[in-house]
Amino acid sequence: MSDFKRIDPHTASQLLDNDAQLVDIRDPQSFDFGHIPGAIRLDNDNLADFVANANQQAPLIVCCYHGNSSQGAAAYLASIGFAETYSLDGGFDLWRQTYPERISAE
Repeated sequence: MSDFKRIDPHTASQLLDNDAQLVDIRDPQSFDFGHIPGAIRLDNDNLADFVANANQQAPLIVCCYHGNSSQGAAAYLASIGFAETYSLDGGFDLWRQTYPERISAE
């Protein structure tokens, strides 16, 4: 069984610049208000489709509000076969503080 790793925003940025996948598990309103560009909002409704269609060998970063909930989600995704899974420490909140210019809104 694979395990996830916790990473800081700088490491996440480097992975994203090299085509890592990114999922955001926050609620729809928070995601629409602002998210990391390229993020897919993931919840129970689209989880099965995401898992079926995602490249499980590519790096996958999981983002939440503050980096707590993403650890459980990253552990789950690693346990079902994602080979290189990461939890974003500090979540979207720390990303927004670190990279205010790298925020998308719907």
